[in-house]
Amino acid sequence: MSDKKIAPKKADKITGVKGMNDILPADAGLWELFDNTVQTVLKSYGFQQIRTPIVESTSLFARGLGAVTDIVEKEMYSFADSMNGDLLTLRPEATAGVVRAAIEHNLTYEGPKRLWYTGPMFRHERPQRGRYRQFHQVGAEAVGFSGPDIDAELMMLCQRLWDDLGLDNIRLELNSIGNAEERLRHRIDLIAYFEQHFDVMDEEAKRRLHSNPLRLLDTKNPAMQEMVNAAPQLLAYLGEESQAHFDGVQNILRHNNVPFTINPRLVRGMDYYNRTVFEWVTDELGSQGTVCAGGRYDTLFEMFGGKPTPSCGFAMGIERLLELMRAAGEQYAGNQCDVYVVHQGDAAQLKASVVAERLRDAGLDVVLHCASASSSSVKAQMKRADASGAAFAVILGEEEVAGDMATVKPLRASEGETHQHNQALVPFDSVADYLVDQIIGGGDHEGHDHAGHDHTHH
Repeated sequence: MSDKKIAPKKADKITGVKGMNDILPADAGLWELFDNTVQTVLKSYGFQQIRTPIVESTSLFARGLGAVTDIVEKEMYSFADSMNGDLLTLRPEATAGVVRAAIEHNLTYEGPKRLWYTGPMFRHERPQRGRYRQFHQVGAEAVGFSGPDIDAELMMLCQRLWDDLGLDNIRLELNSIGNAEERLRHRIDLIAYFEQHFDVMDEEAKRRLHSNPLRLLDTKNPAMQEMVNAAPQLLAYLGEESQAHFDGVQNILRHNNVPFTINPRLVRGMDYYNRTVFEWVTDELGSQGTVCAGGRYDTLFEMFGGKPTPSCGFAMGIERLLELMRAAGEQYAGNQCDVYVVHQGDAAQLKASVVAERLRDAGLDVVLHCASASSSSVKAQMKRADASGAAFAVILGEEEVAGDMATVKPLRASEGETHQHNQALVPFDSVADYLVDQIIGGGDHEGHDHAGHDHTHH
């Protein structure tokens, strides 16, 4: 009998779910820059954040999005709760959840609200460039406002965001889809028109003809383009009030120098939209060119059992906007820290933890070198310090501990200098004051914001 040992079987590697991507530390800086910019812009318009659950009742989306939409028919991640049998869905979009929360908590009792959200959404689509099965959106919902001014404000907010993100290749397309009565008259004529051109229509269009004919207007099928272009346009069916609202939106945009084009084929797949619809589009992401879509949804509150509450909102895809930022050459100086603390010896390690905490108390971002499988020699630690992007290294060894001092070494040359400053030997109790003066006080790190630990990025 052989006494040869059998090697243990290597565990199978588990990989991520298709279309649900990891966001790695190397990308975190760009996400942080985007998040911070969005939050600043939304706050400047008086929007407050709302956070709703990722999981909602399936009926919420079936009622709000309409049963005959791609999302409800084939894209939702829905399941029965194994504990109690409830039918639940991972949210494919956030507007329905925000409206549900606004009704449930009576948010508009004291008046209209400007709300915004951010987070992951889920759709079982074929993964493609900038479009994933778990994707992230930022959106704004202005609930309780009836005039054209809020519609225009949302578009101006987006324009300000593109400007602040350095994106100048996004354009605004605008349309009005009127009210339910106007859409019904248009729908009757539209179906009659399409029935006369049944032979040109593809199978998908034929299937949708009577359930959702508006969606045929934004078909991507080249063989149908000429026929669709000649179809009756909803703008011709607008009554006096809808037309006045649409004119009001355009007037405000023109007064604020926000360029736009009217796209009469711009529609919405969701049942709850009315009047103003808009999209921000780009030619830089292939055929999937929409980065932000929005519009007015005056009937959604009533559809969910709430009081009539006129509202308007938008949602934008974060992954797609980050692609545009990368294409525009956006660089994020994703420094891990301001100061990297290097130490050698047991006594120095204890002192190092003390100085690191003092520096954090002073508002600095600090990485304290901790033991790892790789070498912990001072040379190896200094390589780590340099790679961290820190402005300074604090070095503690036997000599420093004996003299109650610390060596402070600049790691970055200031602008216009060909060489870094010489290192300084600083009394241990003065290290925090010394570095705060150097970093926050206008030394090597001008972009540091003491209160927010934020940085200027170029």
